Amino acid sequence: MTAGKSPQGPNEALALAAKAKRLVSAKGTRLVSLDPRTASKEEILALMLGPTGNLRAPTLVVGETLYVGFPKEGFEGFK
Repeated sequence: MTAGKSPQGPNEALALAAKAKRLVSAKGTRLVSLDPRTASKEEILALMLGPTGNLRAPTLVVGETLYVGFPKEGFEGFK
């Protein structure tokens, strides 16, 4: 799935999270990691959606991990 020019909302965000074993989100200066299989929909959406209610960018899938946002330091070395 690619966002392209069409915004992706809560349903698309939850569909992406359902395929992942791990969600890593950069929100401000903090990195948050959770298991989307056990997290609540509210927790997942709080990490994945921006103020407009659409999927935050960048969002990418690497293996079974879903990354949302981009920390200034990058994700390198995050376990």
